[in-house]
Amino acid sequence: MLKTMPQNGVSVVTTTWNERSTIETLILRVRTVLRGVPHEIILVDDESLDGTIDIARRLADVAVTKKREGQTAGLLHGMRIAKYPIIITIDADLENSPDCIPELISKTNEYDIVVASRTKIPRFSERLASKTLGKLLGVTDSFSNYRAYRREVVSKFGLKGGETFGAEFLVIAKKNKLRIGEIQYESPPRRKNPRIGGTIKANLRILWALFKAFVIYLL
Repeated sequence: MLKTMPQNGVSVVTTTWNERSTIETLILRVRTVLRGVPHEIILVDDESLDGTIDIARRLADVAVTKKREGQTAGLLHGMRIAKYPIIITIDADLENSPDCIPELISKTNEYDIVVASRTKIPRFSERLASKTLGKLLGVTDSFSNYRAYRREVVSKFGLKGGETFGAEFLVIAKKNKLRIGEIQYESPPRRKNPRIGGTIKANLRILWALFKAFVIYLL
């Protein structure tokens, strides 16, 4: 449980696309972790076909639907409407344990952005990113979107690269000399049908996102 609260409140942002099977559990677990702390849960849905938004409207504080543009655009939309000074972004598929939220928040006293990096990174494309882009950014898991942001940094974010699975935010932060920190956590096994696609498709999409992130870094 969270013992100390920097400033006054936490906004938790997640994006969904056909996450009906997990979204209720995620929201309830976040509520438990943040019990006694002012907070809101913001869900941005990418036109799910399985009724995810109906569950979200019942359980989340803010639930909005937008055209399907990908995770990065959805996270930015949610962060821009967040009302509290600390913003947590988290995946909706339960691969990010909400139990890490207090540790992420505690680090925002030292950093503008804190990344929850996986101790074991499964995809070779993500490991490549860790050894290249990650070294430039000072994190070991540049495609983890389990993060804490100080809300004032969100105004610096834009999207030039389209879907970069959140890497563009870290690139912009680095170029603006923001303080980037990280914690380590052990993630559960990946689900059978990840949102990003199967092994080959996922690796290709991540490699393309990595290329775009490097281009943005060099501009």
